[in-house]
Amino acid sequence: MKAEEQRIAEGILLTDQYQLTMAQLYFRMGIHEKVVQFDHFFRNYPNYGSHEAGYCINAGLEWFVDWMHNARFGAEEIAYLRSQTSRNGRRVFADDFLAWLHNQSAFDNITMRSIPEGRVIHANVPITTVQGSLAMAQIIETALLNHINYQILIATKAARIHESGRGRMILEFGLRRGHDKGANAGTRAALIGGADFTSNVGLSHVLGYSPKGTHAHSMVQVFLAMGLGERDAFRAYADIYPDDCLLLVDTINTLESGIPNAIAVFEELRRKGYEPVGIRLDSGDLAYLSIQAAKMLNDAGFPHTSIVLSNDLDELVIWQILTQISAEAARYGVDPDKLIERLVYGVGTRLITSLGEPALGGVYKLVAVYHNNDWVPAIKIAESPSKIPNPGHKQVWRLYDRRGKATVDLLSLDDEDPRQMERIVLHHPADHTKYRILNQDQITEVEPLLADVVKEGKLVYNLPSIEEMRQRRREDIDRLDPGVKRLMNPHIYHVSLTQRLWDLKQNLLASMLPHEQ
Repeated sequence: MKAEEQRIAEGILLTDQYQLTMAQLYFRMGIHEKVVQFDHFFRNYPNYGSHEAGYCINAGLEWFVDWMHNARFGAEEIAYLRSQTSRNGRRVFADDFLAWLHNQSAFDNITMRSIPEGRVIHANVPITTVQGSLAMAQIIETALLNHINYQILIATKAARIHESGRGRMILEFGLRRGHDKGANAGTRAALIGGADFTSNVGLSHVLGYSPKGTHAHSMVQVFLAMGLGERDAFRAYADIYPDDCLLLVDTINTLESGIPNAIAVFEELRRKGYEPVGIRLDSGDLAYLSIQAAKMLNDAGFPHTSIVLSNDLDELVIWQILTQISAEAARYGVDPDKLIERLVYGVGTRLITSLGEPALGGVYKLVAVYHNNDWVPAIKIAESPSKIPNPGHKQVWRLYDRRGKATVDLLSLDDEDPRQMERIVLHHPADHTKYRILNQDQITEVEPLLADVVKEGKLVYNLPSIEEMRQRRREDIDRLDPGVKRLMNPHIYHVSLTQRLWDLKQNLLASMLPHEQ
């Protein structure tokens, strides 16, 4: 694709056709500039089949804001829309509508609030709210979902892998397995969610990190094909990269060839005044091989060199590896805790593709219309009560219990403040039989979650660094109940409505039911 074609495809026309046809309908009806609010949220946590998430990590906001500020209906975009015809050859978009689009300063009338990137987020809680003219708020939907949903999905997977690996170093290796350039977004999200470094050179440079990697089997194969040996390949690598020598040891035979040859080269390095980084295991029984590698390295005087594990790792595989090490390492004279402390995980395919759950079901729903100088709540009826959006102009609050743990995310109307309520009634969003009451003495902290990001098209938010997002993620996960963090069958985190929001929702639903004549 040519550069100009790429600009068109990834700019303001990164939207679905129905967004534009609806916008023209609103224009014809004279309601295209009516101010509305949409909420972006997801309904269900990622379910990977054999295991599932109990929380998600927000990501993707900064890249979406960047897209917003660069997207424009320029002459070429308008010319393309003018060329569209119906089945009968009539133009789809009329000149007056296209002139209106062309005169829009992109998204200058959009106001947006969001839960910051790096924060823990939960199902049915507004992650992003968009206010603005009906037509432009509609057109923005597809790009918002495209930019944010995927990064949430990958950041969540990375956070689960990080937790499963007990905080040990995670290297993201997914670029070659990612979905085209979407892998860049996946790499960024992985770094927010729990990966410490990535092999992705370009994005590492953009984000200010050092890219990490080892070498491929092909390097050893080339030396073998030339009549040389595995040790020759290792020695050549060590000579060129003495400060960062990490050797892949399973090209021939891990225990009988790879590790002994690596140890011999490590000893040569040490005599030259360098310390090796470690070895990488990429096949076989990684738990057993880790134990045997640790024993061999310990006996050779390298008790602190890293052991990098790769090959289709994810949170469940890592949990199984660590469980096996904890049970078996002592049999071979290896301290399991010390071994686990030296492990590093290279995670690729299953992270960058979110194997088992390929998409986050994030949605974008109309919840309010500004009419007669007031916000009028809007609602959509669905056959399943769990799919009925929560209406109105809202705020989101996180309440912490006496242990300092997050106990509920509370949705309120925007003019409500639970900090001023003596008793807080927490309603289940869909089930009228489920509610509880909290008194202020049961709560240690009440935190508003939605922050102003864009006002009238202007960025009003200090975008955090990756490190700041990581720190916030760690803090949020530490304050989750252990049951919510379980790899399998996690405890359901409570998301509730205030009494006023619950009443509003029920009254709206009742008003939409058919009445007898």
